Amino acid sequence: MSFRRFRSTPKTLGDINMVTEELKNLYYKRLLPIEKYYSFHHFHSPSYEDADFDNKPMVLVMGQYSTGKTTFIRYLIEQDFPGSRVGPEPTTDCFTALMYGEGEGIIPGNALTVDPKKPFRNLDPFGNSFLNRFQCVQMPNQVLESISIIDTPGILTAAKRKLSRGYDFPAVLRWFAERVDRIILLFDAHKLEFSDELTRAFGALCGYEDKLRVVLNKADRVDSQQLMRVYGALMWSLGKVFRTPEILRVYIGSFWSEPRQTCDHYQLIELEEEDLLADIRNLPRNAAVRKLNDLVKRARLVRAHAHIISYLKQEMPTIFCKESKKHNLIYQLPVIFTKIQQQHRVPAGDFPDCTKMQEKLMGHDFSKFKTLKPSLMASLDKLLSTDIANLVPLLQQQEQRKKSLPGMLDGEFLGTFRREHYRRDPFKELPKDDESSEIDFDDWVVEKYKPKYDEIFYNLSPNEGKLSGTKVKEWMTTTLLPNSVLAHIWRLSDIDGDGMLDNEEFALAVHLIEGKLEGYWLPRELPSHLVPPSKRLSTASDVSV
Repeated sequence: MSFRRFRSTPKTLGDINMVTEELKNLYYKRLLPIEKYYSFHHFHSPSYEDADFDNKPMVLVMGQYSTGKTTFIRYLIEQDFPGSRVGPEPTTDCFTALMYGEGEGIIPGNALTVDPKKPFRNLDPFGNSFLNRFQCVQMPNQVLESISIIDTPGILTAAKRKLSRGYDFPAVLRWFAERVDRIILLFDAHKLEFSDELTRAFGALCGYEDKLRVVLNKADRVDSQQLMRVYGALMWSLGKVFRTPEILRVYIGSFWSEPRQTCDHYQLIELEEEDLLADIRNLPRNAAVRKLNDLVKRARLVRAHAHIISYLKQEMPTIFCKESKKHNLIYQLPVIFTKIQQQHRVPAGDFPDCTKMQEKLMGHDFSKFKTLKPSLMASLDKLLSTDIANLVPLLQQQEQRKKSLPGMLDGEFLGTFRREHYRRDPFKELPKDDESSEIDFDDWVVEKYKPKYDEIFYNLSPNEGKLSGTKVKEWMTTTLLPNSVLAHIWRLSDIDGDGMLDNEEFALAVHLIEGKLEGYWLPRELPSHLVPPSKRLSTASDVSV
């Protein structure tokens, strides 16, 4: 598949780290003291730790069972991962965090909550019922060097809604939604269904619609008329749940690495695939901006929380009728919110959900609450008004250098044939070990199939012994493999990087396509035994540079 290693220039990476470190310092200096003083973590999310700032961007993949969640992840990383299983029945019964590691292994949930280097320590309050169904899979994968992916259990349909998971599933989803950079919500184009648990899951995502990307998967399995009706029904249903002025973007696709079925909307599927891959590709580049945005949102919520707690404390009697006054204040909380907005000019959008806040307050002793502390509030105001503004120039510098960052995902098949892509030789990235540094002069494994491949090659009318990128693209697309997969095959085959294929390079491309059609994973780099004999000397000299 067309994924490339994400490599940042040292200068740009330094800017990103500088922004992240400054955000971390501001949190510990300005925000954390006021969170502790007003017991923010008892009402809302736990305090941030170093790992929450230092971790790579995370993508949460969720949806009902059999919508293609695990297959979508395989599509992204182009390989299987331990514990993955695909089937029409519910096959994923746990949360699985896919992260980069030098070796392949699985870390159970209870061990993850005590690892300070992982951003999962605050999952401990959900208890053993959840932690027994949570694991981290570490594996050496180039995509996972830049992002981490969270696979989730399939959301139960109406027929299975009476089954209990043993833990608060929506609360866990909300915990992840707050911390991830992107939420991918998958629906099945030929089995669209909204269950009670799905509706509750939507409730957990409220407030994080900016991170949400909806995917109508398996769109090649329905005709254009059915797709139009399913798309309309999905948009209508989403509009009832997410009551926002803007319409959620729904990507139409068939996200797996196998050949797609022929359909009238095949080109639409390819364009949608490129758009979604481009969105995911930009996550590492925008990581610092996302962290700053989340910190500002948290700071504004902390400010509103401090005013609420202080108001309740001031209204409580000193000795008598404490319990009745407490219940009366909880009942009047919507009115209290309005008073605080007017007296302290706190925007209505900064306040927490009133119903949930009322539920939380029932279990607290108001007499232990604290009134406003001017020094802490001044420090918080300085964070929002001055400190964050001082970080904007650093972010702008990072924005200016974005163009120098190579993409993590190259999903644009058409772009593969543009001149700027010709000069990128993937073989320069081969590891320099004892085996790869020597030339392998054994027989070329493609040689025995070459007469068959040559017949296709010459039927395409090569010019001066080579086929242009346009001709190769037209033939490749007849295989119905996703464009991103074909783009990766092109890069592996165009060994000399001239934007054309000779008969040996074309034979190699056809050999890789046939292997993919038979269900094999494509190599990230071209193994030495697949390099055509006439290209081996030039390839070896490039590797030794």
